[in-house]
Amino acid sequence: MATHPRTDDDRKPDVPALALRSSKAAGTALRQLVGGVGTAIPAVGVLVLVVIAAVTSVVGVGLLLAPLVLAALHALAGRERRRLTRAGFEVLDPEPPPTRLRLAVADPVTRRELRWLVRHATLGLLLGLLGIWLPVSAVRDLAFPLYWRFFPQDTTATSLGFGVAHSWPEALAVTLLGIAWVAIIVGLTPGMARVQANPGRRLLAADPGTDLSLRIAELTATRAAALDAHAAELRRIERALHDGSQNRIVTVTVLLGAARRQVARDPSGAGEILERAQSAAEQALAELRSISRSILPPVLQDRGLAGALSGLAAESAVPCRIEVDAPERCAASVEATAYFVVAEALTNVAKHSGAGRVAVAVRARGGRLRLTVTDDGRGGADESGGSGITGIRRRLAAHDGTLRLASPPGGPTTLEVDLPSGT
Repeated sequence: MATHPRTDDDRKPDVPALALRSSKAAGTALRQLVGGVGTAIPAVGVLVLVVIAAVTSVVGVGLLLAPLVLAALHALAGRERRRLTRAGFEVLDPEPPPTRLRLAVADPVTRRELRWLVRHATLGLLLGLLGIWLPVSAVRDLAFPLYWRFFPQDTTATSLGFGVAHSWPEALAVTLLGIAWVAIIVGLTPGMARVQANPGRRLLAADPGTDLSLRIAELTATRAAALDAHAAELRRIERALHDGSQNRIVTVTVLLGAARRQVARDPSGAGEILERAQSAAEQALAELRSISRSILPPVLQDRGLAGALSGLAAESAVPCRIEVDAPERCAASVEATAYFVVAEALTNVAKHSGAGRVAVAVRARGGRLRLTVTDDGRGGADESGGSGITGIRRRLAAHDGTLRLASPPGGPTTLEVDLPSGT
């Protein structure tokens, strides 16, 4: 087979494709730099709070500020992890850090978050501001020949602040400065974005000493539990449709056929059959509404988690007190999970506990939603006894959440749930 030697044209780089790739990389880097400003500015505020708490801790005031500072630090670090993940950097979440001050001071995750906070509030903020200033300066200097004649001579200046005379050669020279800004953007911003992201990638990921194989196994089990929960939910909906609504719709069809035949023989008797068909249709419609609400309760969208839980408390067979402290809305799937957990827990209390009252407390802080259900019943709840706790645990596993049940004989029973808020 004949071979052809490569010509000079074959060895030439594809300049248009290279320019397009460089432009896309610079645009992505600028978006990452500007996005970093969204966490760098709050990082300055949190850093100020950390300094204030540290300085005032000698007089005891800082100890009161410590829980607020820790919550703000963990929430901001979680927000940065999500930003880096969206930007394409792999940042594996660590185990949830402790919230108690004494444990937090010795916790390596909290210490790494503090080191990230200092770097992101300084170098990260500077790089982010440069990511805003560079394109603004490039546009300003590139467009300089279009507007310099409309300004008084004493006010005409470049992006660097020095003035130029009213002449075309100097105006075109400013355009060359704009081209230099573009070259800097294309050449340097990808590296600037990596420098800005590096502290978060190194300090906010899981502890290097963590057994990642164990974490991967946990995530694999979580995914399997999520699939099982999804399959169980589909089976529940199928059974509800097959055993309830479908049978009633079949009854309506049979009754309507009987009424059509009855009209020819005894029109007065057809009215009774039609009335029975209408009753069966209304029951089928009510069951369909109940099934649709069980998939995703519309009350969550209309009234939020607090309003939805208040509705559950009002319908509870056991007197129920609801306390919700959630300043911001959680993800819709998380709110739905919390709603179903409370609904299942209240059902269990009414069926098995013999309790006289039950309390539900919900708190959303630091990117976590924590839910506690406590009743004064007889206790002795057993997860393996078909009480619905297994279903709750599977639903929580779909969100990488945790459940803890304490139910000693004689009571009280406490159900504690912790899951990411998804915001």
